[in-house]
Amino acid sequence: MSRIAYVNGQYRDMRDASVNIEDRGYQFSDGVYEVCEIRGGKVV
Repeated sequence: MSRIAYVNGQYRDMRDASVNIEDRGYQFSDGVYEVCEIRGGKVV
């Protein structure tokens, strides 16, 4: 099974995935995170 990466709106084989060194997200560690709280087995 090959490994897949999602880069700049496209799915690519992990070996072909790259990020330009000038990319803002790379330089400043920008990212998007989602957190869901769960109580009693349900998302609140």
